Amino acid sequence: MTTTNQTKTWIITGASSGLGLALAEAALAAGEHVVGTARRADRFDGLKARYGNRLLAVEHDVRDTAGAAAVVRRALDVFGRVDVLVNNAGAGQVGAAEEITDAALRAMLEQHLFGPAAYVRAVLPHMRERRSGAIVQMSSQGGRMSFPAVGSYSAGKFALEGWSEALAGEVAPFGIRVLIAEPSRFRTAFNAADVLNTAQQSSSYDEVIGTVRANMAEADGIQEGDPARAARVIRDVLDTPDAPLRLPLGAEAVRNLTRVYRAALDDVEKWASVSASADFPGMPPAVRAF
Repeated sequence: MTTTNQTKTWIITGASSGLGLALAEAALAAGEHVVGTARRADRFDGLKARYGNRLLAVEHDVRDTAGAAAVVRRALDVFGRVDVLVNNAGAGQVGAAEEITDAALRAMLEQHLFGPAAYVRAVLPHMRERRSGAIVQMSSQGGRMSFPAVGSYSAGKFALEGWSEALAGEVAPFGIRVLIAEPSRFRTAFNAADVLNTAQQSSSYDEVIGTVRANMAEADGIQEGDPARAARVIRDVLDTPDAPLRLPLGAEAVRNLTRVYRAALDDVEKWASVSASADFPGMPPAVRAF
């Protein structure tokens, strides 16, 4: 299939549901091409029926990092270019630190850091050669703040954000943009009982995180965030020259992150003299390359 120089091609992981699906539908409706991945390719049957060969559905589990390069190669073989990579695939997980096993913690890191990193490594040579492109990292408000019962999920998102902040500085000279999206609750299947991972519960933590467990489950179907509106916001921001590195999505994310940033700054300022006292006396300010 041939493509014009003006037609964008997107790779969207986890594109069969949630925010990934909303972004895929927005791109396809705009006449663009989408390479969508999911663990089961048949989940794209509805989109395929509506949009035909403009959608390339690929069966891939983002935790299979060795397979990411093959997905990028297929995108280039079929559409000739990749303009936007959206690392969206992932899942939530609820459990206290003592309840989360090593395997469950690794699963969060595999989905939210190692999987996205593999896709980025695979697509960057192409984007660098063209000196253009965008990488959208779907993080969460939980990638900048955390609370009891979601530590394993936030661990993956915090890691993704730190890695992506460095990435943004590395690729900017090549004309490549990085956008970290930080959604609050959106009306997707994220909180559904068969999607949200829950650790084996210890009664020792019932009083500490019982309300959090219940709240996470009760949110299913009543989340205030609209995935279609979020997709439009992301598309609009990618076309904005002065776009931020981090983009909170949803009013709750704005409220929560504002509170968290202000509290963190207050702590830095309150303890500044104590922190500075750890230096050798009389040392000049450090000179660094950043």
